[in-house]
Amino acid sequence: MAMDFGSAAIYAAILLNVLWAIWIGALQVSRIRQSRHAEKAIDSVGSGYWVLDASGRFVDVNAAYCRMVGYTRKQILAMHIADFEAVATREGIRKQIERILQKGQERFETRHKRSNGEWVDLEVTVTAVGKHQVIVYLRDISERKKAAIEINQLALYDPLTALPNRRLLQDRLQQALRNATRSKHHGALLFIDLDHFKTLNDTQGHAKGDDLLRQVAQRLVSCVREGDTVARFGGDEFVMVLVRLSPDATEAAAEVRSIGEKILIQLGQGFRLGDLDHTTTASMGISLFSNQAVSIEDVLRQADLAMYKSKAAGRNGLRFFDPGMQVAIEARMALETDLRNALLSQQLVLHYQPQADRHRRIVGAEALVRWQHPRLGLVMPTQFIPLAEESGIILQLGQWVLEAACLQLVQWATQARTSALVLAVNVSVRQLQQPDFVEQVLDVLRRTGANPGKLKLELTESILVSNVEDVIAKMSALKAVGVSFSLDDFGTGYSSLAYLSRLPIDQLKIDRTFVANIVASANAVSICVAVISLARSLNLNVVAEGVETEEQFQLLACVHQCDYVQGYLIGHPLPADGLQAMLD
Repeated sequence: MAMDFGSAAIYAAILLNVLWAIWIGALQVSRIRQSRHAEKAIDSVGSGYWVLDASGRFVDVNAAYCRMVGYTRKQILAMHIADFEAVATREGIRKQIERILQKGQERFETRHKRSNGEWVDLEVTVTAVGKHQVIVYLRDISERKKAAIEINQLALYDPLTALPNRRLLQDRLQQALRNATRSKHHGALLFIDLDHFKTLNDTQGHAKGDDLLRQVAQRLVSCVREGDTVARFGGDEFVMVLVRLSPDATEAAAEVRSIGEKILIQLGQGFRLGDLDHTTTASMGISLFSNQAVSIEDVLRQADLAMYKSKAAGRNGLRFFDPGMQVAIEARMALETDLRNALLSQQLVLHYQPQADRHRRIVGAEALVRWQHPRLGLVMPTQFIPLAEESGIILQLGQWVLEAACLQLVQWATQARTSALVLAVNVSVRQLQQPDFVEQVLDVLRRTGANPGKLKLELTESILVSNVEDVIAKMSALKAVGVSFSLDDFGTGYSSLAYLSRLPIDQLKIDRTFVANIVASANAVSICVAVISLARSLNLNVVAEGVETEEQFQLLACVHQCDYVQGYLIGHPLPADGLQAMLD
């Protein structure tokens, strides 16, 4: 029977498809045979080999890879490639294999985890085999990686101290300059040179000198924060780069000085160099920077020049490059020294600003410390209280104020006109944070014989920032013996009605910023009225500070029934005899 043309075409197409499938199968077999031969060759030279399916499961693995990772062939065949990978996930591997199956081949580097938890660095070549499998060839490049790290270490780090060398320092400093420009924070470069290092080398030998340099490096690193850099510049010279200092230049300089002084103390504690006890000092120059207008070379030169000024001034010290900054820092340090001496030399005095009720009767006063400086004259609290807070002198200063105030209460108690006066004493957050704060107050009351019921401690809202439960416990302990509490500057800081309802306070003080605008601003009136109303609801009394005009007094005391007022209208801060004269 004759076959028509259409049927012949169909049979021809079928025949071609069969032949194509046979050819593809033969090619696949050939590739697999070649890969097996390649596997044997690869295994003989210690390189890894496996076959993965499209999901990342092992189909085959050679002995060399088993040795690389420390697992048996049976264990590996039961695992997924993601079990070895340092970063890749199963889904990520599936997508990677899918990509390789489409494009045919891919090369990359990765890390696999050994059975003992260590990592092996691998160079990987992946080739697609058919539509569902890939052949993977691996080479252990751990030694090459290690060598690269060692080369990098030699290029960027000092071999003696393991600190960054001059080359890496320049990179870090350039980055610090960029960051200072972007963040608006200051940075600083400290140039540190060991004093008389050459003498040690010449008399004791270079081994002792090297030992000292290593120990100095360790101490310098212990003095800085994360993100800062300590580098060996050369010989006995070290450089520090400090970042993210305060945006304010004066505050940044104070931060740097604190770190610099810590370094000088650390380096001055003595070193053990084998059988030799050695003491050294260092001279330090400091350059502040805040933008990229200054170059790396300029910053290094400025700090270097400042370091030589330090050496010229007698060594074992630090100097700032900026002459103006140097003067300001020295003035600040001199003031701090003078303040410490003031506590010992009876230069501090208390002045008393009267507080009056709505009928202008004086019912108490606030104790305000003044410093009678022998050279500068009367120094106001705004000039030295922040310094006392930062330096920690506030603890001794606060103790002195409390004791002087209690002694004044004792004196007032002997006179009819002053015996009823209540005296308010400011207490800093740092004082209140002292574990024995309650005992300190009780001890002063016992020693002076002051009536606790006439003592009022003024606290600012910053006490609510942390550890409120501790604050409440301390206040309650003092409240139990009769001491009262006033919350100062109310509404300007960390007010919380939840905490306010729990604090054992007796009084709220309306801040002077609200009082100053009460005549001209409806908002200021609303705030003052709200504070008075809130105090009433909590059974607290209210004192408005900063009252300077009759209009302010009338609005607060007469119209809105504020309990007490304080300010220049009632009286300026006066010595004790001046306040006495007001009452006579």
